Amino acid sequence: MNETYQQAAKFLESIFEKSGLELQVTLDDAGGRFTINLDGRDVELLQADGAEVLEALQHILNQAFGRNLFGSERIICDVQGFRATREAELRAMAQHAAAQVRASGVAFTFGAMNANERRILHLTLADSEDLQTESIGESRDRRLRVTLKTATK
Repeated sequence: MNETYQQAAKFLESIFEKSGLELQVTLDDAGGRFTINLDGRDVELLQADGAEVLEALQHILNQAFGRNLFGSERIICDVQGFRATREAELRAMAQHAAAQVRASGVAFTFGAMNANERRILHLTLADSEDLQTESIGESRDRRLRVTLKTATK
């Protein structure tokens, strides 16, 4: 198993131990793609407010250990399958927005989202011949807008 991921997992374990949080850290290797999974009595803290704490932990790990990874590789943290569930929700939301834009012709703008969530929406609708997506706004207030493509002559 990759040493960088093991170091990151140990770092998290020490944070949880020192803070008194009851969270266990396991490292999963799915075909060379590592995920740090978190579980335990205090998982609700990681999932609250759109998983802000989970995202913050992942960001800290990538800042501290990411330079030891190769290419575009990143440390991914998950709790009780949250990421897969959230991705499925986002894909469904993208399809719903697409149907609404097609039916009404009116642009649909999602609420503020982090870059990864916007990316999932962009990719879900990327093959739509009649729709386009764009990120708008600044910083933490960045949103994704879905519109009909305008015909070019």
